[in-house]
Amino acid sequence: MEALQHLINNTNIKLTTARTAILEVLIKANRPLSYEDIKDKISMDKATFYRNITKFEEEELIDSFESNDKKRYYEIRKNPHAHFICSNCSSVECLNDETNIHLPEYKIENIIIKGVCPTCLSNN
Repeated sequence: MEALQHLINNTNIKLTTARTAILEVLIKANRPLSYEDIKDKISMDKATFYRNITKFEEEELIDSFESNDKKRYYEIRKNPHAHFICSNCSSVECLNDETNIHLPEYKIENIIIKGVCPTCLSNN
């Protein structure tokens, strides 16, 4: 709960049961999660989920991106980092290696790298 309180400090977010449930799942995750990844861990309808996700994005608490599988993935906003999306299995993972991309006059918010993951490479 302490991590959750720290996360929402300086935001206009009132913690409800639904918001707490979503944020706790995202805080504990070690990779970006889709609605399909989250829905079995929480008890709420889809509309409530997306309404709260939209609020989190407006308050800049979470980041999101779309993958090859047309699913939207969400994660707690932290230091900018790259994500790898496998072209074969559509798995998504955070790349913790520092990715130094500098574009003068641009603000980089997300870096997506697509290719084939080690699991799919070894299966071929």
